[in-house]
Amino acid sequence: MFDEANLIVGLEIGTSKICAVIGEINTEGALNIIALGQAPARGVRKGEIVDAPLAEECVRHAIVEAEQMANVEIRDVFLGVTGGHVRGFTNRGVHRVLSADRNITEDDVSDVVKNARAINLPAENSIIHDVRQHFLLDGQPGIVNPAGFVGKLLEVDVHVVHGVTNRMQNSVRLVRNLNLEVNEIVFNGLASALALLSSEQKELGALVIDLGGGTTDYVVYVNGVVRHTGVFAVGGDHISNDLGHGLKVPLSRAEKLKVEYGTAVPDEAARGQSITITNEMNLPIKTLNLEHLQRIMSLRLEELFQIIRLDLEEAELLPYIQGGVFICGGGARIPHIAQLAETIFQAPVALGHTGSLSGLKSALDQPEFLTAIGLVKYGSMRSPKPAPAGFLPNLKTMFNRFLPQR
Repeated sequence: MFDEANLIVGLEIGTSKICAVIGEINTEGALNIIALGQAPARGVRKGEIVDAPLAEECVRHAIVEAEQMANVEIRDVFLGVTGGHVRGFTNRGVHRVLSADRNITEDDVSDVVKNARAINLPAENSIIHDVRQHFLLDGQPGIVNPAGFVGKLLEVDVHVVHGVTNRMQNSVRLVRNLNLEVNEIVFNGLASALALLSSEQKELGALVIDLGGGTTDYVVYVNGVVRHTGVFAVGGDHISNDLGHGLKVPLSRAEKLKVEYGTAVPDEAARGQSITITNEMNLPIKTLNLEHLQRIMSLRLEELFQIIRLDLEEAELLPYIQGGVFICGGGARIPHIAQLAETIFQAPVALGHTGSLSGLKSALDQPEFLTAIGLVKYGSMRSPKPAPAGFLPNLKTMFNRFLPQR
């Protein structure tokens, strides 16, 4: 029997699946994944709730399955959020040191961080994360903690992730309807990166791309800290829509064809090949060109990667991805997805799995569960475990206080 006081639960409400993962912190302080519950998603589109009763039932099924596997009762969760409304940007705070000896104190550090967080967001938005990056002192970059240094001008960059409050609160309210508390909301992309990357990879520079059913989240680490985040409301459902339109088949059939015949890089052997689809009575109703199917899928994925590449080029971050590109989410299962990504990003690509945690192999080895696992890992770094708290418009995770950056 597990001690419920040491349990942490991550809940991802995705477009294609709902996933609940339970982790336990053992007596040595190590995190062990002990249970997984999942259910096909209904009532969710592009990572956001569109039909609350349908989505609530799916979440209930995932929670119950995880509870039964661990033989525990779930009381609170760390809730993942995503959606096209989620945005990230970096803001610089500036503070002039006024003391006569120019000695940097903890108060100076607090003031410059406070200045960096004093940002003007749209009235309907709230902060999800504010991630403190390295400091600059009189123009010298890369300072981790300036307290005790001597200087006149102290600066710091803070990466802010924010989203539309009401749209995030819909997910929170759904969870509370199940008599569960939300400890914190967490951007799915950051959770995935937390599950995937080692400290060394963060230092070298790494790009994590989470290819989900309705959204694609991505995060860039450079020199051990989060430097960039992004979300596109484009995922596996767009590929299915493209196939349905291009092949003139129903969406349900397009989804099946994507899984059975799809690939990120068209196969030369597919030239001249055809697929015969049948009806419910197994009678042939249509013949499709296999090369055409693969090319439709490849072009959509190439476009998605090119958009991310262009964003990183504009942010001048592409040369810093020395540790490689890491792909997770259900899209990581697409054949030859790593090959396509290597061509676009001109960097080594790995398909995501977490190597830093122990426990349930059926969860740890599957790329589609990494976000929920990352939510658990996030929660494990909140020590002591936070008391259940209400959702506030200015809810912050204070990510820099606990995320291992080195």
